[in-house]
Parts: sequence; structure tokens; C-alpha cells
Amino acid sequence: QVQLVESGGGLVQPGGSLRLSCAASGSGFSIYILGWYRQVPGKERELVASITSSGVRTNYADFVKGRFTISRDNAKNTVYLQMNRLKPEDTAVYYCNVGTIAGGSLGNYWGQGTQVTVSS
Repeated sequence: QVQLVESGGGLVQPGGSLRLSCAASGSGFSIYILGWYRQVPGKERELVASITSSGVRTNYADFVKGRFTISRDNAKNTVYLQMNRLKPEDTAVYYCNVGTIAGGSLGNYWGQGTQVTVSS
């Protein structure tokens, strides 16, 4: 079993920055991909950014390109999302997601979510 603990959400003014963190714990697994998603009430959860465990490949939604940066620290099993130049429309609950391999089986896990509110 994999546990994900997120931190770093909060209230920020438009144009400000926040950094989200998500630490994975557990044993007997390897992480092959990490990502951040977001969701607002009444809408489907959407991908914000993802990164392979090697860090070689990243993928960003068009609405965050140039403003958000995803990174990971494999030694800490942690994925980060640096969010700059935040806009009110970035307000959402942000969830981290990891894809794992354990014993030849693939797994997929979600964090509990952290609220990000962009408002003056």
C-alpha cells in the first residue's frame, strides 16, 4: 500500500506563488510516473502536469505552461509543483497522483487533496 501526503496549499493573491509537495510512503513498490491534477466543484478532475520518475519527460496542460513547474526528488519519493503567476481560475483542489509497479502489477494512488485559492 502506498500513502500520499500533500502539503503547501493555501490562499494567495493573483500573481503570487505557491509550492505544493506530495510525499509517498510505503514499501515494496517503485514509482514510474508522478502527476498533479486539479478539480473544481461540478467539473471533472483534470491533469495539470506529470513527470516520469527519471525526470526525462514532463507534460503540462496548456493552461499552466510557462507558469507551473513539476519536479521530483526520487530519494524522498516526493513530487513538487511550483506554481507562479497564479490566477483566480487556478483556484481548485489539487491532487497528487503516482503510478507504481509492485510485484509485476501496476498501481495508481491519489493524495487527499489540498485547496489552492487565488483571490485578492
